[in-house]
Amino acid sequence: MRLSSCAEGGRLPLLLPHLFLLLSLLLLLCGPQPSMSKSPHHRHHHREQNHCGSQRQNHHDIVLAVVLPQNNTSYPWAWPRVGPALHRAVLRINQDPTLLPGRNLSLEFANSEDHQGMCSESVAPLVAVDLKFAYNPWAFIGPGCDYTSSPVGMFTKHWGIPMVTAGAPAVGFIQTDVYNSITNTGPIHSKLGEFALHICRHFGWHQHTILMFSDSKIGDRHYYFAAEGVYTKLHEENITAQDLVFNQDSVNYGDIISRIQQEGRGTLTQWRVTAQEK
Repeated sequence: MRLSSCAEGGRLPLLLPHLFLLLSLLLLLCGPQPSMSKSPHHRHHHREQNHCGSQRQNHHDIVLAVVLPQNNTSYPWAWPRVGPALHRAVLRINQDPTLLPGRNLSLEFANSEDHQGMCSESVAPLVAVDLKFAYNPWAFIGPGCDYTSSPVGMFTKHWGIPMVTAGAPAVGFIQTDVYNSITNTGPIHSKLGEFALHICRHFGWHQHTILMFSDSKIGDRHYYFAAEGVYTKLHEENITAQDLVFNQDSVNYGDIISRIQQEGRGTLTQWRVTAQEK
C-alpha cells in the first residue's frame, strides 16, 4: 500500500536506485557465515560486530586454531593440560607491543574427542574445516593423536598453513612430503629407533632382533607405532628384525620364550600394555 501511494505521487522511480543500493549493501553484510559449536570459556572475543549481528574477523587479528581433546587428560596434549599455557603465551604476546606490533593474537578451540572421550579421526578433520572457514587461522595447534593428526595434516598442507603439535609421533609423518606442514615439538618414534640403533652399534649387534608389542588394532595403537619406529631404523642398518604381536589377555610365555630363542639374537624390546589401554 505504501508503494502504491509513492507510485501515484510519481516518487517510486526516484526511490528505486536507492532501494537497490540498500539491498546490495544488506546482501554483502548479511552473507552466509560459517557456524560451529563453541565453548565460551575457550574463546577470545576480538572481533567486530557487523550490522547483522554476525562476527567478522578484524584485519589485525592473528587467529590460532586449536584442535585438541577437551576433557580426556590421559592425553598429554589434552586441553586442560596445555590450554592454560597457551592462554598465558597469548596474553604475554599481546601485552608486549614489540613482539607483534599492530596485531592481536587470539585462540579458537574445537574438541577432537568422540562421545566416548577418545581422539576421533572423523571429528578432528570436521572441526578443523569448521575452524578454517569460520576464522581463517594463521596456524593450527594440534591435533596430537596419530589418527587425528593425519587427516588434519593433509588439510593444512592443502591450505598452506602450518600445524604445530606435541604429538603425531609416528614415523609416517616424517618420511613423506604429504605432511610437510607439520612441526613436532614433542618426542617422535623415529628418535626412539635411532636410540635402539645406537645401542646395537655400541655392542656390535648385527644379526637378529625381535620386537614384541601388543596391538589390538583399535584405539591409538601406541605400541604398534613405537615398535614401527625401532623396526624402521634397524632396517636402515641392515639388521634383520622379527616381530611378534601378542594378545595381553592370553599370553603363552612358553611359546614367546621359545620364539625368542629361535629367532632373536641381539636385543629384545618389549612393550607392555597399561591398564588404561586395555
